[in-house]
Amino acid sequence: MPKPLSLPFDPIARADELWKQRWGSVPSMAAITSIMRAHQILLAEVDAVVRPYGLTFARYEALVLLTFSQAGELTMSKIGERLMVHPTSVTNTVDRLVRSGLVAKRPNPNDGRGTLASITDKGREVCEQATRELMAMDFGLGAYDHEECAEIFAMLRPLRLAAADFEEG
Repeated sequence: MPKPLSLPFDPIARADELWKQRWGSVPSMAAITSIMRAHQILLAEVDAVVRPYGLTFARYEALVLLTFSQAGELTMSKIGERLMVHPTSVTNTVDRLVRSGLVAKRPNPNDGRGTLASITDKGREVCEQATRELMAMDFGLGAYDHEECAEIFAMLRPLRLAAADFEEG
């Protein structure tokens, strides 16, 4: 959990007012600042839950992704694609999971240059335990009900679509 700021005012609302006075009304500035602060808060809360398992949220996401695959294994490139991260980040994430005994790596028999990452039994156990804890704290979004969470998802979807994260379908 991030250290509470405990300010007697909303610093983002204050910045928005000052922004209006200097450059005019730009609601997107207040929105992006709020999103970035929310990201800090949520990442700190989620990381606090997964840290005792030797995980970061990125490593947790990789474990979950592997549990979703039919065989419990995926190519490194597929992991990067699904997690929307650079290949170097995938390698770092998977290598740390390997060192923790949560994932194993082996050559891809279908591609001599590729590598498969597979979740271990220990990885499955850690993933299940961490998931139970994250679900119990609503992934840090306990201030919102189910409908509001669905609204947040829906509101951010066009941004991801515009960034070409996926095709409308």
